Amino acid sequence: MAQRQDHSLRQGGYPGTAPHPAAVILVWLFLAIALQSLHVTPMLLTGALLMAAALRRSALRLYALLRRTRWVMISLLVIYGFVTPGEALWAAAGAFSPTLQGLADGAVQLCRLVFALAGLAIVLNVLDQARLMGGIYVLAAPLRLLGLSRERVAVRLALTLNYAETAMLETAADWRGSIEHLLAPPADEVREVEIPVIPFRRRDAVLLVAGGIALAAALL
Repeated sequence: MAQRQDHSLRQGGYPGTAPHPAAVILVWLFLAIALQSLHVTPMLLTGALLMAAALRRSALRLYALLRRTRWVMISLLVIYGFVTPGEALWAAAGAFSPTLQGLADGAVQLCRLVFALAGLAIVLNVLDQARLMGGIYVLAAPLRLLGLSRERVAVRLALTLNYAETAMLETAADWRGSIEHLLAPPADEVREVEIPVIPFRRRDAVLLVAGGIALAAALL
């Protein structure tokens, strides 16, 4: 029988002059949406800047994100290649050949995904786990209208991310042990998760307005 595990939430401040974590998360969301709407040339130019920034500030995180999503990327390219009608890449293979148009469209979508991951790598480098949880806690405020506790959501998300990060750091040689660890019943303990709650400042509002204007320009 699994043991019960209780969790408590303690709110606290976070020192420093960095942007508000909720603003950082929202700007990344704006960027991810904009990348899906931009035409190929401006998308590639924006993506090149993102990749340069990610490689400069968080190359290891970017590499980890790309490695963990490699099968998604391959699947994306294969699906577009075989589903999109057009000229066959290998005429002799007929219907069993991917199309040139499909591979081109798949490559464009693959670039959008890679650039979004580059932005995410920068976000994860800027925000440690506590600030990330603080940003999600603020953004989850509308859940109160549905009668849900954003504190509980933040705590569970924090624990989920912690378990997921631990599992991904396990080596491939010990994958069976990692699965057994994740499936094991939780210990009977009380865990406290501190979520920093800091006020919005003027520059956070400026950052959000700039991100909103950039998104609107991309959607037009």
